Amino acid sequence: MSINIRPATKEDVPDIVSMLAHDKLGKLREDFQDPLPQKYYDAFERIISDPNQELVVILNEFKKIIGTLQLSFIQYLTYQGGIRAQIEAVRVHEEYRGQGIGQQLFEWAIQRAKEKGVHVVQLTTDKKRPEALTFYEKLGFTNSHEGMKLHLV
Repeated sequence: MSINIRPATKEDVPDIVSMLAHDKLGKLREDFQDPLPQKYYDAFERIISDPNQELVVILNEFKKIIGTLQLSFIQYLTYQGGIRAQIEAVRVHEEYRGQGIGQQLFEWAIQRAKEKGVHVVQLTTDKKRPEALTFYEKLGFTNSHEGMKLHLV
């Protein structure tokens, strides 16, 4: 399938939030409604104003948004002042899964990270998504660390 990856715009926010909200975990934490709550637009403005954040959408040949991903570049002192890329909020519209779109999106993200001089690309995945873990391992990611979270809200 022919796809196009481009930076997200404010007009894309409802489609992005819809994809985030329409999975088994997103249903529990997102607030997708029409009109979309202002907090999503506020977050979008903070993301696009940060040069270390890239929020992208995937368009199919009909210019329909069928996926999204956020790529964050994190400067460290470790690894001799290296930069890490963190991949978050990956979604492919349910009608388009299993067609290689996710793989193309990750290939784009890894190439973008290389262009920025990144030394490691990392991501987290919820343990309730074993199919995602299998997908990431097929892309070459290794389950090398144990992550922890402390929810504050």
